[in-house]
Amino acid sequence: MTVREMLEKRERETLSIYAALSEESKGREKEITPCDLRTDFQRDRDKIIYTKAFRRLKHKTQVFIAPLGDHYRTRLTHTLEVGQIARSISRALFLNEDLTEAISMGHDLGHTPFGHAGERALAELTKSGFRHNEQSLRIVKYLEGGSGINLTYEVMDGILNHVGPSYPETLEGRVCRLADKIAYINHDIDDACRAGILTEEALPFECTKVLGHSHGKRIDTIVRDCIKMSGEDIILSAEVYGAMMELEKFMFANVYLDSEAKTEEKKVFGIVKALYEYFMENHTLLKDEPGYDEENPEISVCDYISGMTDVFCVYKYNELFVPESWHKR
Repeated sequence: MTVREMLEKRERETLSIYAALSEESKGREKEITPCDLRTDFQRDRDKIIYTKAFRRLKHKTQVFIAPLGDHYRTRLTHTLEVGQIARSISRALFLNEDLTEAISMGHDLGHTPFGHAGERALAELTKSGFRHNEQSLRIVKYLEGGSGINLTYEVMDGILNHVGPSYPETLEGRVCRLADKIAYINHDIDDACRAGILTEEALPFECTKVLGHSHGKRIDTIVRDCIKMSGEDIILSAEVYGAMMELEKFMFANVYLDSEAKTEEKKVFGIVKALYEYFMENHTLLKDEPGYDEENPEISVCDYISGMTDVFCVYKYNELFVPESWHKR
């Protein structure tokens, strides 16, 4: 019996009846030889963390654009926090931690430079719109490595449906969807307090009296409530869910849409718009990029711009539109 077979046997014997078993995966679009050491979901996790798209997350905005401090979240640290929360919930519910982790690591691969500001810019500029979850799926299916990384159905389903109207088919995917929200609401409060935009005392008392008066306590309360309430589905109690959603509304009103942290977003739109229009007119410059489509250049331009880090996006804008100093000796 191989190590993988022993791991699959352990899944059958120890996981919940609601868990997704790796040996019962719906499979991959391209069949591959099974690994002797890793289950399919472990293999997917490894595939994702070795992608260039995953490495680029360290230089992509979470909420605060171009922060000078070293301790603000980036899209990569957000991803790691989602993974920690999701695995804690999955472990306690005896779900498949490997599937949970794979989805968590891949869910934001398609995020744009400058976070949701960049996403909104591309969504407004393009005819078909732009959604980072769909771009995350496009990266793992078609772009990374030149032709995609051939993930299992369950991981791709979780990545695509971590936001939006449709929910993941697996409970592991639904855990990641909830963990994403738990993570960003709470770490964005932490970052906003660090930036001087919020104080702990300014948070709605009706929320904090339910969830807690500190970053760690709020996460602990929501996670414990999820574990207590979940069974055939991933749910929260009405009280905890209501408090969490009210806290999210507060963050939209005071941080995400109207705060000092958002003052630079008009500049973001200008940069993304200039790059979009330039590459739409000169899309053949992208002919060597993965997924280039001469008949539908908008897709290729979105692939290229959304894949940029904040730093590279500004660099490319300066290269194309800001004149260099020149003098004749």
